[in-house]
Amino acid sequence: MNPKASTGHALSVIPREQHTISRKNISKAALRVLYRLNEAGYDAYLVGGAVRDLLLGGHPKDFDVATNATPDEVKKLFRNCRLIGRRFRLAHVVYGNEIIEVATFRGTSEEQGEGDRHVVDGRIVRDNVWGSIEEDAHRRDFRVNAMYYGISDFSVRDYVGGMKDLHDRVLHLIGDPATRYREDPVRMLRAARLAAKLDFRIGPEAAAPFAELGPLLSGVAPARLFDESLKLFLTGHGLKSFRMLEQCGLLKFMFPATARALKRGDEALRELIEHGLENTDARISEGKSVTPAFLFAVLLWGEVRDLAYTWTTHGKDAGEAWSRAAAHVVDEQCRRVAIPRRFTITMEEIWSLQPRFEQIQRKKVFRLLAHPRFRAAFDFLLLRATESPGIAELGQWWAHAQQLPHESLAAALPLQHAASSVNMDALRAVTPRKRKRRRKPAGRSGAT
Repeated sequence: MNPKASTGHALSVIPREQHTISRKNISKAALRVLYRLNEAGYDAYLVGGAVRDLLLGGHPKDFDVATNATPDEVKKLFRNCRLIGRRFRLAHVVYGNEIIEVATFRGTSEEQGEGDRHVVDGRIVRDNVWGSIEEDAHRRDFRVNAMYYGISDFSVRDYVGGMKDLHDRVLHLIGDPATRYREDPVRMLRAARLAAKLDFRIGPEAAAPFAELGPLLSGVAPARLFDESLKLFLTGHGLKSFRMLEQCGLLKFMFPATARALKRGDEALRELIEHGLENTDARISEGKSVTPAFLFAVLLWGEVRDLAYTWTTHGKDAGEAWSRAAAHVVDEQCRRVAIPRRFTITMEEIWSLQPRFEQIQRKKVFRLLAHPRFRAAFDFLLLRATESPGIAELGQWWAHAQQLPHESLAAALPLQHAASSVNMDALRAVTPRKRKRRRKPAGRSGAT
């Protein structure tokens, strides 16, 4: 294989004074690894997304290193190193909470005896063939991810035209897109995620195979797709990722129930999903915690709700209908994306509590308020406000009810009450008691 021929690009070396990467923006741990490898006589480069993001003026969270040292040679240099992986043999150098991933240059040779590579139906299931930096660059996925920052001279080496793609804000695959997607179908999801994260467009030749090869995602390990879903939706650009998955026609291969529900034209559901993703993005940008359980509950709500309503209409007990609907949707989804049980339990509780918000009866109200999942379920109820004026009013009722003292709320609630006859005015008439602030005794200050 002639690397240059595969892309039509010759090596471009961008010297230190002509690019924007500064060592001030590279983690100290990554610099220690780079310098140590270089001092031991090995080539050492920062590579991949870190170089891409630094050139775009961003602040990478992860720093990966590429070298001509083998994993065993890396391990000899670093006492704080462990070797991982069978599909791709890697070295992890650990500094406290930070892990620097060190990969040996991958080769392109497919001759027997040259290394350890195993391909099944076009998909690479094991690849530990070492090669040159030029070969390594052409083994990477997107051009913008195939640039190398060298610690020996602080230059950026571009073998495939990645700098031009950064300038044009476009994603191009290295090599034939169909072949690259067959090697690893998750590359289709990565294309959508990177386009959303970077606000890039996907090149037409890179997007063309999605319709034909999207079904290959069903053969990817569900646990791996769970990890990919977290990268898509819980890294601060979830709403853009969701829209990009739809635009690329890939949503149905990840979340078939969500795609079916949206295909029915429920605009209120679309608004709920997008609002939920927007809120999640906002929390992440503010440094607040988020949970996958709530987000998956939002994504799958449409199918759960429709199934529960259908079975209830056909005479099933409401509790059983909601329980069966939740179990059915979760079971189908986990065959595609392996959502851990600790999250599916929370999702099912959030869903099952939704009809209980309509039961405005004294004992049931206080029982629901005391439920450990009340807050998450209430937040979910507020997202559902676009479903109908009745749901919006119900959300307002529960928001006001939480502000009332226990005794005042109990007095405002009948022992039995139909949800359809909730009197908002009567509840609002019971206002929360304001606590009087105690005045500090004269002559005393808060200082000690």
